[in-house]
Amino acid sequence: MQQPLIFDIKRYAINDGPGIRLTIFFKGCPLSCAWCHNPESISAKQQKLFTKSKCIGCGECVKVCPLGAMTMTAVSPVTDPLKCQLCGECAEVCPTRAIEMSGRHYQIAELMEIVEKERPFFAQSEGGVTISGGEPLLHPDYLLRLLRACGEQHIHRAVDTSGFCSPEILLEVAKHTDLFLYDLKMIDDGLHRRFTGVSNRRILDNLQLLAVSGAQITLRIPVIGGVNADAGSASAIADFVAGLEGGARDVHLLPYHGVAAGKHLKLGGQYDEGLMREPSTEELKRFGSCFAARGLGVVVGG
Repeated sequence: MQQPLIFDIKRYAINDGPGIRLTIFFKGCPLSCAWCHNPESISAKQQKLFTKSKCIGCGECVKVCPLGAMTMTAVSPVTDPLKCQLCGECAEVCPTRAIEMSGRHYQIAELMEIVEKERPFFAQSEGGVTISGGEPLLHPDYLLRLLRACGEQHIHRAVDTSGFCSPEILLEVAKHTDLFLYDLKMIDDGLHRRFTGVSNRRILDNLQLLAVSGAQITLRIPVIGGVNADAGSASAIADFVAGLEGGARDVHLLPYHGVAAGKHLKLGGQYDEGLMREPSTEELKRFGSCFAARGLGVVVGG
């Protein structure tokens, strides 16, 4: 069984489904969205993060590295990626957590122990567990085992997905999922390829398939100035959603913000916003009105 790396477990989450939730984030995603606020989720492999502002220059990481992959400069330690084997010893000795390892394996039993501790909050708020990423459907065997384990404990299960997977996997996962948080970026395929790296044909087809199956779906749509915040894009998405089997659904609009820049720096890269910008108040209002006019519930955020 393919076992994914998990890069974060977020307790007391209130924007990933109903009630108070425990959100589990899998690494690995077939999309490379230009606006992704979790860039460490794209690679399925373990990665090392470095926060320069936290570094006190103690040099302990350099001393402990078994392969001599780190050297100390006048400013901060530098890692040679050709030598580094991501053993994580540098992160273990870092006193300020300037160095962190993103991604570790969990056994299903380990996760269920964490889930069990959160049950009182689930009961009080009608919450549950949300599986996010990355793209959790990249790891169907492991995902299904986790969903079944939660189901056996009568815990509400939500899956946050881009829908970029085989229809067979999607429908099998649907048998063990109480709610899909389905990410829908845009309808224009060329624009989708440009900003995510993949076609959206499979994503749209799978959304229609999921709607026909009777699955519970909440649509999550990023609203990005300079990309899809225009009236034409909003109308095209609203028309598609309104035409889905099963009638009106809630739509959550997620305004773009540039907080990913810091994470890109931690990964050793740079963040180029290009045309992207936060949508204006007027753009966001106009975007939402396209959905409200078609009888769809609109929530900003969540």
